[in-house]
This record gives sequence, structure tokens and C-alpha cells, in this order.
Amino acid sequence: MGAKYDNIGTNYNLTRKADKYLTEQLFDHLKPIKNGHYLDIGCGTGNYTHELHKRGFHFIGMDPSKQMLEKAKLRTNSIDWKIGSAESIDLPESSMDGIIGSLTIHHWTNLKVGFSELYRALKPNGRIVIFTSTPKQMKGYWLNHYFPKMLSDSIIQMPTLESVKTAMRDNRIEFLETVKYFIKPDLQDQFLYCGKQNPELYFNNQIRHGISSFSSLANRTEIEHGLSELRKDIDSGKINKIMTSYENDLGDYLYVIGKKPANNNA
Repeated sequence: MGAKYDNIGTNYNLTRKADKYLTEQLFDHLKPIKNGHYLDIGCGTGNYTHELHKRGFHFIGMDPSKQMLEKAKLRTNSIDWKIGSAESIDLPESSMDGIIGSLTIHHWTNLKVGFSELYRALKPNGRIVIFTSTPKQMKGYWLNHYFPKMLSDSIIQMPTLESVKTAMRDNRIEFLETVKYFIKPDLQDQFLYCGKQNPELYFNNQIRHGISSFSSLANRTEIEHGLSELRKDIDSGKINKIMTSYENDLGDYLYVIGKKPANNNA
């Protein structure tokens, strides 16, 4: 995992910037308190860590990629950047008031162990906010039409909402709610479905390089063929029909929100 993102980390910040709306949503769901201590697990180059830290909250950014963390350190040294993963959080028990994880849970090697570590690190009443996408949601991406193998491989690695809730429950984490997120036209963080309303984005090499599905899972032949077909359909206007055929109300991504109960033995 670290090696994969060491590679993606090159020029990552050119396309993967903290989105203002997503930052607001993370903040609202986390409900941080002044003088609290918070963890961004799988923080990457720390874009969201930094934005939340700027609001006056103490954050630790943790990621398995040394390259990503080196990029993060260039932004600020006032955040504690640590090598680590959800399955191995080198922090004291009950030391965090809250934990966020943005587009990272599909890279965890073991959901049960990951949530066990999050539970251990959280203080009672500490909140967990996971931003992710589910297999059901991803099957509703029109990208499936042009890159079927890439999307199939991406979907396979995504945990279902049911498996996430089960892993939380098995580790005594109280599931609170899910909140759907639909891609907005002005999205600044150009992750997988960033081009939902603007297919032209996928012709940008830098954008594709910053998306693990394109840079790590996809094969060159499918990408070239898919982009060629996409170009034809954009030019002919056929893309509008295809995009319409994939419209749904499932949400494109999802916030999964939970907390460690006040009673540690709950």
C-alpha cells in the first residue's frame, strides 16, 4: 500500500486538493471540540488534515506512504505526521477525541482489525467519520460503460456498507448514520468520479495519475480504448444519453458515521 501511494504521490497535490464542501461536511460530522485531539487516518498528503487544523483543532495525520507524508510536511510542520495504518495505529489508548478517514477504507487490509484499532485509540464518545463509496454506488457510475474492467477491479476492493457496519459493531463502535454525497460540478478534489458531470476531466493525464483506479488497477489498453470511445461519444453527443442512463439516487459517495460509546464496556 505504501509503495502504491509512493508512486501516486508524485504531483498528487496538483489534482487532489481539499474540497471546500467536503471539508465542511467532515467538520460537521466530526463535531470537533477545542483542545481536542484528532486523527486523520490514511491522510495522504494531508490536504484535509491541514484544512481542519487551520480551524484551530489539533490533528495527527497518519499514512503508510512515506512519500505522501513528505509532501504533507512541506505544507506545515505544526501537524504531527506519522507513518502508520488503520491496522497499526501507534497512539496511546483512548487518546483521540475523533477520527476521520477520507477515501481510505478500501485500502485497509482488515476491516475488523482496523476498527479495533480505531476503537482502542478513541476516547469514549469519540466520533468516527469515514468518507467512502460502496460497491452498489460504484455500479451506478457511467465510467462502467467505458472502463468496465477497471471499475470491476475497483468495486471488488470496496467494502460493502453492511461489512463496514458489521466490523464496527464487532468492535463495539456504535453506528450512527450514513449521509449520501453527490458529486458537485465545482469539486476540487479530483478523485475517481470527479468527472461525473464533466467527462473532459478524464483526458487529463495528471488527474488520472492521481486516481488509484486509473494509475494502479487499470491496464493501458483499456484506458486507451475507453478514452477513444469517450471522445467519440462526447463529440457526437451520445455521452448525454449514456450519462442519463446511469442516473440514480444512491449517492456517489457516502459518509459513514459512528462513535465509541461513553461506556467502554458497551
